[in-house]
Amino acid sequence: MKLEELRKIRERAEAEMRLRTGQARVKIVVGMGTSGIAAGARQVLRAILDEVAQRNLRDVLVTQTGEKGLAAKEPLVEVHEPGRITIYGEVDEATARRIVAEHVVNGRILEDHLVELREVPT
Repeated sequence: MKLEELRKIRERAEAEMRLRTGQARVKIVVGMGTSGIAAGARQVLRAILDEVAQRNLRDVLVTQTGEKGLAAKEPLVEVHEPGRITIYGEVDEATARRIVAEHVVNGRILEDHLVELREVPT
């Protein structure tokens, strides 16, 4: 195993621990079911991971889930923050990067791709 692979494994493990211990400020979830993948979810996930890494956002966890029941809006991306979940639809690579830059970093919701904004108890 190469040193870079070990670093990536460590970073993933640290991100998981931050989430479990409440240290992750934001969790980004990409819908990776069959319809999501067919609509480009793999590229969306890669773009989000790349943007998070480029910005060195250590308090952001990126993960994936299966189908969400909104095939017409795939690829879907959820942004989980304390008190709310924001769901974006029809996300492409450029939009994925905007979600990280505008929403995660600057707190601005992307109205043009907003599917649902859900308040949740903290």
